Amino acid sequence: MTDVVLRLSARDLVHADLASCGWAGSAHHLANVARQLERVRAGEVDYLAVCPPTGIPVAKGGVDYRAKEGAGTLWQLAVHPALQSCGIGAFLVRAAEERIRNRGLRHAELAVEESNPRARALYERLGYTAYDRQPDSWDQQGPDGSVRRYETVCALMRKELS
Repeated sequence: MTDVVLRLSARDLVHADLASCGWAGSAHHLANVARQLERVRAGEVDYLAVCPPTGIPVAKGGVDYRAKEGAGTLWQLAVHPALQSCGIGAFLVRAAEERIRNRGLRHAELAVEESNPRARALYERLGYTAYDRQPDSWDQQGPDGSVRRYETVCALMRKELS
């Protein structure tokens, strides 16, 4: 068995990256990400891309500074499915936490679907603790192109940043 080591960096996600992010979700989702990138200019959010030396994103995620007073809220986190469980998600979360710290904030929050224990275990390993749960919903595009409302229940988690 051979270990493969990949040098990663985190940078701002830009509109040009969306063409190579089909692994992250449907065209409907990527159109939503494009709208969120408009909020970056207003300073309301940071949107990150994690890239190997090629510069092509293998993970992406946002930090919303408007969702919760005094905290950065991580959302829309995704890692290329073929590269999950390789530490890239942890790298993304740490990069997002650094952005939050750079804003002078000391708390990070996120919501994780209760039906996603793998992601929740990652967040717990990174120091997040659940403090509540709430229903959530969003529009989701099906394989046939139709858009339906997806409903779920999420655990709300937070971490104090040092």
